[in-house]
Amino acid sequence: MRTNDLPKHYDPKLTEDKWYRFWLEKRLFHADVDTKKKTFSVVIPPPNVTDVLHLGHALNNTLQDILIRWKRMQGYETEWLPGTDHAGIATQVVLEKKLAKEGKSKEKLGREKFVQLAWEWKKKNGDAILNQLKKIGCSCDWDRTRFTLDEGLSQAVLEVFVHLYNKGLIYRGKRIINWCPRCQTSLSDDETEREEKEGSLWYIKYKLKGSDQYITVATTRPETMLGDTAVAINPEDKRFKKLVGKSAILPILDRELKIVADDFVDPEFGTGMVKVTPAHDPNDFEIGQRHNLEQINVMNPNGTMNENAGKFAGLDRYACRQALVAELKKRKLLEKIEPYSVPVALCYRCGTEIEPYLSEQWFVKMKPLAQPAIEAVKTGKVRFFPERWTKTYMHWMENIRDWCISRQLWWGHRIPVWYCQSCNQIIVAKSPPSECDKCKGKKLKQDEDVLDTWFSSWLWPFSTFGWPKKTKELKRFYPTKALFTASEIIFLWVARMVMAGFEFMGKEPFSDVYIHGTVRDEHGVKMSKSLGNGIDPLEVIDQYGADALRTTMMLVTPEGQDTLIAKRTFKVGQHFANKLWNVSKFVMSHLSQGFFPEDDLQLREDEGRLEDRWILSRLNRTVDEVTQLMENYRFNSAVKSLYEFVWHDFCDWYVEMIKPRLNLPEGEKENATAQKIAHFVLNRILRLLHPFAPFITEEIWHHLYKGMDGDSSSVLNQAWPSVQKELIDQDLEQTLKSVQEVVTSIRNIRSEMNVPPAKKADVWIRVDDQKLKRILNDNKDHIINLGKVENLRIEVDLPKPDHSASAVVKDAEIFVPLEGLIDLEQERIRLEKEIAKVTRLLEKTNKKLSNEDFLKRAPRAIIEKEKAKKEDYRKMVEKLNKNLEGIVGW
Repeated sequence: MRTNDLPKHYDPKLTEDKWYRFWLEKRLFHADVDTKKKTFSVVIPPPNVTDVLHLGHALNNTLQDILIRWKRMQGYETEWLPGTDHAGIATQVVLEKKLAKEGKSKEKLGREKFVQLAWEWKKKNGDAILNQLKKIGCSCDWDRTRFTLDEGLSQAVLEVFVHLYNKGLIYRGKRIINWCPRCQTSLSDDETEREEKEGSLWYIKYKLKGSDQYITVATTRPETMLGDTAVAINPEDKRFKKLVGKSAILPILDRELKIVADDFVDPEFGTGMVKVTPAHDPNDFEIGQRHNLEQINVMNPNGTMNENAGKFAGLDRYACRQALVAELKKRKLLEKIEPYSVPVALCYRCGTEIEPYLSEQWFVKMKPLAQPAIEAVKTGKVRFFPERWTKTYMHWMENIRDWCISRQLWWGHRIPVWYCQSCNQIIVAKSPPSECDKCKGKKLKQDEDVLDTWFSSWLWPFSTFGWPKKTKELKRFYPTKALFTASEIIFLWVARMVMAGFEFMGKEPFSDVYIHGTVRDEHGVKMSKSLGNGIDPLEVIDQYGADALRTTMMLVTPEGQDTLIAKRTFKVGQHFANKLWNVSKFVMSHLSQGFFPEDDLQLREDEGRLEDRWILSRLNRTVDEVTQLMENYRFNSAVKSLYEFVWHDFCDWYVEMIKPRLNLPEGEKENATAQKIAHFVLNRILRLLHPFAPFITEEIWHHLYKGMDGDSSSVLNQAWPSVQKELIDQDLEQTLKSVQEVVTSIRNIRSEMNVPPAKKADVWIRVDDQKLKRILNDNKDHIINLGKVENLRIEVDLPKPDHSASAVVKDAEIFVPLEGLIDLEQERIRLEKEIAKVTRLLEKTNKKLSNEDFLKRAPRAIIEKEKAKKEDYRKMVEKLNKNLEGIVGW
C-alpha cells in the first residue's frame, strides 16, 4: 500500500499562503496577450479605497474567481484585471472626518496637501484591499492592476471629456441639482438615497395685491418661500381661473408674485394653489422656465440662509423653518398644519438631507448615448442574470436624464476646462493651454471642480486595457465577457459602461451582467460599519479558512437574492472542507502506487459492481448539471449539487460501500476496481471543487500526485471534467436508490427509537413485487453492512412482527422488532419528555407569529425563519407522537 502523508487534520493556515505564492511564482494568473487560445476576460468592479473590503466584496469577488478559475480549466486564456477606485466624494468625506477629529480641516491644509493626504490614504487602503483579495484566493492578473486616477486612466478621462464636449454632449448650465450641504458638492440623482419621512404640510396665507383678500398655498418646505417668485394654479381649475394674471404679496418679505397657470399643478394637492420657487425645486425650475420667472437663491452652499432671506440670513435651513413658521403664526398668516408623508433624498455617503439647489454645473446629454445601450439589451447583446433586472435597467434608460458630472471636491479628475480672465472664453483641452485661443491672453484659470467618480469608472472596461491607445491588450481582451455587481449600481455604473462602450469602442463592454444579492446580518439588517454589524473577511479566513469563507457564501446565497450571515455560519464551509479532507485521506491510504490524473475512465464489460457503475453515473450526471448551471451563472445551485455529490453520494454511500473491498488483499480484482474508481472520482471531485475551494483542492492534489511536474503539478492547470454520457444510467441510479431508501429508513428507525449504535437489529422487509425483492437480495450485503443488521428477511408476503417500529418506502414496508433492542418503558418516558419540550417551543413560536407588533416590525427574512421553525416543530411533535403511540400500543 502507498504511504499516506496527508496530515490528520486540515489546517488552512499551513496551506493557503503557500499555494498562493506557488500560483504567483508559476505566473498561473497572468494572461498571455499573444496566445492562440480563446480568451475570456473580466474586469473587477474596482473597490473604493475609502475603506477595506467587507463581506459584500468577498461575495462579489469569490463569484468572479469561481468563474475565472472554471474558464481557465476549460482551456481559455483568462484575464481578470484587478484595480481600485479613487471614490471621490466617499474618500473625501472620510478624510475630512479624520481631519476634524485631529482639529484640522481641508481648508487649513490647502488643496495640494489635501490631495497628497488622499494619495497616502489610497496607498494604505489600496494595498490592504489587494492583500485581502489575495487572501480570499482571487486569481487576478496582478501585473495589470489599475487605479482610476493612474496616468493611463486619467488620459482616457481627458480624451472622453474633450470628445463629448466637441460633439455637443457636454455643456455647462444653471440648473437645479442635488446638493449636499455637508459635503458641499452636487450629486447625480443616482447618488442619493430616497426615503419617506413623517413631515408636515403648512397652509400659508398670501395676500392678493390691492385687496384685503387672501389666497392659501400649501408647502412641505416653508423656508423656501423666501425664494418664491410666483403662485401657480392649474389652467383647468375653475375655482381660481379668474386670479390668473393678478399678483399676490409674499408674506414677511412683501415681494410681488405673479399668479400663473401651469399644467404641472395638481388641483388635488393642498388647496390647488402652489408657491413657485424656481431656485429650490426642480419642478418649480421648469415652471419658471416656461413663465420666464426670476430665480432667487435663498441659501448658502452649507445649508444656511443667505442675504436674500432677509432677517433669517445666517440661520440653518431648519432653524429658519422654525423661526419662519413662528413669525407666520404671530402674523396670523398660518392657516393650519397637517401631518404629511414627505419623500426626501439623502446623500449616499454622509446621510445628510439633500437640498434641491440652483447651481452652475457641467452636464452630459444622455439620451443620444442611451439608444445603443437600450438596443443592446433588447437584442440580447447584453443579458442580465437573473433576467428580472432587465426591466430595472430598461426603465431607467428609457427615462434617462442629463448627468451632472461636476463635483465641488478636491480629490478626483480635475475638469479639463480653463477660463480666460481677459475675455471669458472657455477653453476645453486635454493639456493645459498656454494662451487663450480667442484673445491670446495668458491669464487662464482652470475650473476648480473635479469630475464625478463615475466619469472614470464608466470607462473601466476599456481604459484599463490601454484605451485611447490601440494596445494589444485592448484588441485581445475587449469586450470582456461578464460583470458581477450589486443591484444598487445598475444605473450608476452598469448602464453608463454600456453607453460608453458603444460610444468609444463601437461595441458592448460585456455580454453578461450577474446581479448578486446583498449580504445581511442574521437579523436581516444590511451590514455596515456604522451599525457595527459587519464581518471582516480576514477574521473569517483566520478562524475558518478562505475555502470555508468561499464555499459558505456560495452555499447560503441563492442566485440574485440577499443572504443572512452570522460568523458561525462559516462552520458550514469548514465542515465541508474537513469532510473532503477526511475522505481524501481515507481513499489515498488505500491506493497502490502508480495512479495518474488520466482523462477519462474506461470500464470493461465484466468490470465494476453496481455501486461502481452507480457512482460513475452520478459523477457524470453531476458534471453535466454543474457545467450547465455554471454557464447560466447559477453558482449557488452548482455548489449545492457538488456538495450533495461529494458529501452524500461519494462519502456517505460509495466509500462506505467499498470499504470491505478496499480491505481485501492487494491484487484481488474487487480491490483493484474499487481503488481505480475511488481514485478516478476523487480526481474529478478535486477538479470540480477547485474553482470554489482552490486551496484545499491544491493541497490534496499535491499529496495525491506527489513528485509530478509540468501541467500535473497544479490542479489549476487541469481540464474541467468532460461528461461521459455513456456512463449515465438512470435505471441503475433508480435501482441503487431503492437500496438507499431501505438503509436510510433502517437508520432513521434506529435513531428515532434510540437503539444503541453497537446493537445490531433484525430487519424484515415486505416488498410489493418480485423485482424489488431481487434488487434488495442482490444488494443485501450493503443493507446488512450499512444498516447494522443482524438478520435480514425480504419477502412479498410478510406479516408485521410484534413490538416493531416501521417505515414505508416506495413499494416496500420495513419492520424493526424492538424487543430486546431497547427498554420500552424508559423509551416511553424519554419520548413524553421530548414531546413536552418541543410542544413548548412550538407554542412559543406560535405566540410570536400571532403578535401583530412582531409581524409589523420584524424583517421579512426573520418572519420566514420563524415560520420555518414552526413547521419543523410541528413535524417533530407529529413524529414523536407516532413513535409514542407505537410503544404505548404494545
